[in-house]
Amino acid sequence: MSSATPTPCDPTLADTTSPQPCRHPTATLAASILGSSLAFIDGSVVNVALPAFDRDLHAGAAGLAWMISAYLLTLSALILLGGALGDQYGRRRMFLIGIAVFLGASLACAVAPTLALMLAGRAIQGIGAALLMPNSLALLGAGFEGEAKGQAIGTWAGVGALASAIGPVLGGWMVEATGWRTVFLINLPVGAAAAWLAWIYVPESRKHRAGARLDLTGGMLVTVGLGLLTWALTDAATPGAARAPLIAAAGGGLGSLAAFVLIELRRGEDALMPLFLIREASFLGVTLLTFFLYAALGGLIALLPFVLIRAEHYSPVEAGAAMLPIPILIGVGSRWMGRVAAKVGGRMPLGIGAFIVAVGLALYLRVGAGVGGYWTDVLPATLLVALGMAICVAPLTTTVMSAVDADHIGAASGFNSAVARIGGLIATALLGFVFVSQGTRVALLASAHTAALVGAVIAAAAGACALFLIRPH
Repeated sequence: MSSATPTPCDPTLADTTSPQPCRHPTATLAASILGSSLAFIDGSVVNVALPAFDRDLHAGAAGLAWMISAYLLTLSALILLGGALGDQYGRRRMFLIGIAVFLGASLACAVAPTLALMLAGRAIQGIGAALLMPNSLALLGAGFEGEAKGQAIGTWAGVGALASAIGPVLGGWMVEATGWRTVFLINLPVGAAAAWLAWIYVPESRKHRAGARLDLTGGMLVTVGLGLLTWALTDAATPGAARAPLIAAAGGGLGSLAAFVLIELRRGEDALMPLFLIREASFLGVTLLTFFLYAALGGLIALLPFVLIRAEHYSPVEAGAAMLPIPILIGVGSRWMGRVAAKVGGRMPLGIGAFIVAVGLALYLRVGAGVGGYWTDVLPATLLVALGMAICVAPLTTTVMSAVDADHIGAASGFNSAVARIGGLIATALLGFVFVSQGTRVALLASAHTAALVGAVIAAAAGACALFLIRPH
């Protein structure tokens, strides 16, 4: 599970969309699932292909980090704008445009002869995902009502979890059997099926609010700000990189993000990211928890397969399979934890779950220590991380929804989903400091252990945010 896979609050975005029941519910559900699966699978399979990218495209430390960050950057910055465009100009229209952009970029990635063209394709893929993901959910919200809507959202979330589970394994097998370029080509038939179903069977829907204006300025500022900051963090790991341009980029990025905050506070209800919601202590607490927790998880999902392949000589399939406990336990445990959160609230489950994740991340210090193999070094740590996330996911959604009034549930859910992806983006940008150490096994493991400790600390900080900021049930 990464920042590109379903976040806890994603389904809530569909639940808050006004229904206009459609004539072909099965086709609508299938189109939504196939479309969103493009982003879910592509966001996870690339992680196990990083060593192959490095070998064939001579990516280097910064290039490897950008392979993930280029996609997450445009997705994180533009996903809220993508949903707003669907509300104003038509959800099916934006869904179809998103698929077309994503498939065109996937084809460009598959044939890219150089790293620069590959990164450009990855960034454009993120733009396509930012259009299709929120509108795939909005199509469900508009096409179903009552119990049928709950079942449709549950099916969407279940398939998303399944895609997150099989993505790394499928990607590892494809890298071994046919090469990394087919990882992108597999998107073409899936996207074409989703587009055909949406074009033939899904009716158009929109929710244009009189007087509302698109926050294009906010979208531009957050994209520029995150882009400059990501570039500065990623290239800072490159030996010999000139510091002055990086400091200037970081300063420019922070300045753009500060301007974004001021504009969003001024726009109030019409803001792309409704920052006025963080005035409520519980919402601030769950927002900080989401950022820290998904930064820790996003760093792990990107780093662990790379380390297992490079330092421990796992095959791509084996490295992908090593991540299986995380989506499986989250999928199994979330339903039970939803009932627990309804009884005791989100504060204690979120705090306990985040601290368990911290302990699991700290256990990755055993990887490569020579005391055992997968079953004694990797699996126990992965199971603890998976258990902690399984405890957190459902209470996180409950806490976000209960921290704001009913009129702002949709805005709060979109805010939280964007924050989760931004957390993963920042963590991925910092992985350049690990990738640059891949010259020797000892250096790579030492850097990976440092990253695991940092992840454990920020996961513990997420737990502290839950316990000290979120109100008791």
